[in-house]
Amino acid sequence: MELVNDACTLTSQLYRLVVFNSKKYDIDSFMALEHQYRSIGATLEFVDQKLDEKTMYHAKGAHVVCVFVNDMPEKPVIDYLKAHGTGLLTFRCAGFDRVDLDACREAGMSVSRVPVYSPFAVAEHAIALTLSLNRRLRSSDKRVSQGNFSLSDSLLGFDMNGKTVGLLGTGNIGRIAGKIFLGFGCKILCYDVFQSAEFAALPNVQYATMDEVLSNVDILSLHLPLLPSTRHIINKENLAKMKKGAIIVNTSRGGLVDTAALLEAIDSGSIRGAGLDVYENESEYFFEDHSDREIEDPVLKVLMNHPNIILTPHQAFFTAEALSEIAKVTFNNVKEFIVDGKQMLKMTNTCLK
Repeated sequence: MELVNDACTLTSQLYRLVVFNSKKYDIDSFMALEHQYRSIGATLEFVDQKLDEKTMYHAKGAHVVCVFVNDMPEKPVIDYLKAHGTGLLTFRCAGFDRVDLDACREAGMSVSRVPVYSPFAVAEHAIALTLSLNRRLRSSDKRVSQGNFSLSDSLLGFDMNGKTVGLLGTGNIGRIAGKIFLGFGCKILCYDVFQSAEFAALPNVQYATMDEVLSNVDILSLHLPLLPSTRHIINKENLAKMKKGAIIVNTSRGGLVDTAALLEAIDSGSIRGAGLDVYENESEYFFEDHSDREIEDPVLKVLMNHPNIILTPHQAFFTAEALSEIAKVTFNNVKEFIVDGKQMLKMTNTCLK
């Protein structure tokens, strides 16, 4: 089915579910469960635009609205949705920092998300970025494509074996990434407010203070949620504490990193490079094709072309297994709302802690 700017009704049952910011892969994964939606009396409609004040009219009369990580359900949008019949705002992602939760609570609107889909997908992407950055695969591929098969210092990497990897955040994704790094013979130094005794019991895994992690690791991998307390946790001050020549990898949330400070540290040589799947100002660009127009964000342009940075378009989650799980969990959230709407009101207060 071809995507258009207007909503595309696919069924005609009782409850309307409008899926914003939907791409072909979203439609495919949701439509694989169409018979299950029909069984609970729900319709599926898809809108290819992000949810914001300009597009919210597509959801008029929808009982459930489904959004993605870079949609903008702020207070005016929440108020509109509630006034026009929406009872559940469901995220098909783990991140929820762009929703006005206070407005949801005031409106009595239920909120749900997909806290876990495929932690392996994101963890494996973090390792892929690390290896690609370390062995300069982007530069090497470009040189070979130009007929340059020579070796130079610009391609020199290091052995992963014996290196110390720092994990900021040891939730599901962080722990899986850590176990993969252990397979390379790395040592793990990690920081998290909530420590995992099981993870700490593994050989070559140790919890430490934030400063100890920053000053002792060769590779720093970020696996934290974006909260007021974690925004720009990688800033000029903390970058200055890091071991000279360290690599930074971020597959979590763009706002964890002060991008200007990171670029300054890389250009000065104190940080060797960065593998980034996220960018703090990505919402206007990521998940869309901008190849036919000028990129107006000057910082993003630098990230795109910097020889010591690998930037991917928020694709760490993007595996067939993850998309399937996201669709299944979203369906279960919708089903719970339709079957027992009062219970789903708890989601606003408890699900997103």
